Amino acid sequence: MSGLVLKMGPKERVLINGAVIENGDRRSRITVLTANANILRLKDAIHPDEANTPVRRACYLAQLILSGEIDPVMLWSRLLGQVQALSDILCDTDSASLLSQARVSIADQNAYACLKLLRQLLPIEAKLLRAKRP
Repeated sequence: MSGLVLKMGPKERVLINGAVIENGDRRSRITVLTANANILRLKDAIHPDEANTPVRRACYLAQLILSGEIDPVMLWSRLLGQVQALSDILCDTDSASLLSQARVSIADQNAYACLKLLRQLLPIEAKLLRAKRP
């Protein structure tokens, strides 16, 4: 059997289908066999106050879907709109490829894959924002 393998550090927390799971004192590997489980590493979670840039807002929407706390039907549409808006802004080859893959993940309703792709845009966005400052 295959599945998502989570490599967790000591005391690391993860949200799985709405339940917070905390690892013990040692590193461990957990294999999640259930397809389409909502999984979010809490160390990677973006606080609502930190969703203050276009890419961070897109990541936050994907994160909300993964948390399972909000009805995802409306959020999928908002996430797609955010990704399409990012496509108009981030036109370099790497960003365009990541955003294209993110759109496929949204069409497949795979929030985990979408979030993983969007997080790769964070350094690109940070670099652009630093360049815009006087």
